[in-house]
Amino acid sequence: MRIADSILLSYGSGGVESQSLITEFFYPLLESCVISGGEDAGIGILKNSDKFALSTDGYVVSPLFFAGGDIGKLCVCGSCNDVAMMGAKPHYLSASFMIEEGFLTADLKRIVESFANTLKQSGAKLLSADTKVLPKGSLDKLFITTTALGEFLHPHLSLSAFGIPQDCAILVSGNIGTHGAVIYSSREEIGLQSDLQSDCALLYPILEPLFASNLTLYALRDATRGGIASVLNEWANASKIGIEIEESHLPILPQVRGICELLGFEAYNLANEGMCVLCVAKEDATKALEILHLQGAKDAAIIGHTTSQNATKVVLKTPFGARRYLDYPSGELLPRIC
Repeated sequence: MRIADSILLSYGSGGVESQSLITEFFYPLLESCVISGGEDAGIGILKNSDKFALSTDGYVVSPLFFAGGDIGKLCVCGSCNDVAMMGAKPHYLSASFMIEEGFLTADLKRIVESFANTLKQSGAKLLSADTKVLPKGSLDKLFITTTALGEFLHPHLSLSAFGIPQDCAILVSGNIGTHGAVIYSSREEIGLQSDLQSDCALLYPILEPLFASNLTLYALRDATRGGIASVLNEWANASKIGIEIEESHLPILPQVRGICELLGFEAYNLANEGMCVLCVAKEDATKALEILHLQGAKDAAIIGHTTSQNATKVVLKTPFGARRYLDYPSGELLPRIC
């Protein structure tokens, strides 16, 4: 699709417009500088042959405090999870806090304390940080940008969205669409009442036993902006592979279903911040699921499989036997989600 003359809100959605902005605008301009293959985290190699994973992300969630977390917890989990998706253990973080003039110091204290507590849980250390205070009206309260560097404790891993073969199992590590549903119900203009909690959490602890196993893992991706619909379509396009998903196997909380029905959304398009999608060799799928359950991911499930080469489509099979395409999300369902 052609990039518009001015940047649209939908370009930040994590869907088809976001991909167009990256592939048609940024990549051509940065062509000689980019060594990453389009994953959530890039892999670099130092002169001594040590391999590392690196990921940078900006967090602009609204509201800053939500059921199950806040922007401080979110930014640590988000960047740590991105390097974990490449099989790396988060080791160092850097952070930049952009603060609007007039922001309450009590709120900033809560956020920094949450940031620190989550960082301690991750085992990573803050290596560098920066603060900027901008005049009132220059930004909305507080933005945080974090960079995570991860080390590979299991060098045999080679995880990538590119080169996924056919006849593999697709798993999820938990319930779908939970964070997005919480953020939407928390917005003042929506005002929904719910006991739902965001799934915002660190993923490396539940994944490390998988990484240490002899199971064949092809790809992992945390389903943030655009939800599992974005992840699955990215994989289908990157590996020129078909994917078929059993709708009845998708773990979705009743509260999330209710919010989606009320507002006309599909849970597949809503973000998570503590759930990932996994592509595993078919013969290892049951064992991988057992490991996830043992690590406390009780809602993890096998949801589908890859099909023929060169298909590049994601198909959703309904409980009634009907089949429909699970399309790449388009437009901006919910801005400022992470």
